[in-house]
Amino acid sequence: MLVAEILKDKGGAVYSIAPDFTLARACAELEQKRVGALVVCDGDEVVGVLSERDVVRAVARDGQTCLLRPVADYMTREVVFADPGETVAILMERMTDRRIRHLPVLKAGRLSGVISIGDVVKCKIAEATSEAESLRTYIAAG
Repeated sequence: MLVAEILKDKGGAVYSIAPDFTLARACAELEQKRVGALVVCDGDEVVGVLSERDVVRAVARDGQTCLLRPVADYMTREVVFADPGETVAILMERMTDRRIRHLPVLKAGRLSGVISIGDVVKCKIAEATSEAESLRTYIAAG
């Protein structure tokens, strides 16, 4: 399955935040949207990703005062992207190798969605279930 197909099923909603917003505001957004990461955008440009892991590291490093500081101080700046034409297998490998759980998707240079590890797992489970059902049907017809 391709990234484009996953986005077609789940939708292209992207939750983002500006780099100058406080970490406290970002935490509130993560909670309200019930997501594990926000794409950090300066206008139309993706400048980072802020994940729950980034927040935990910020608190561990700077204590509660980090909540008053800007997202830019704690976001992951080296953003790893996905392309709509890539396969789930490629995403799994990239996510595992880079130890990341969220990949913003760029289509023609524009942000078109976010793929999470949960999306990838859901896709793999659906593929395995479909394959098992096909084999059951084949054997039963046998």
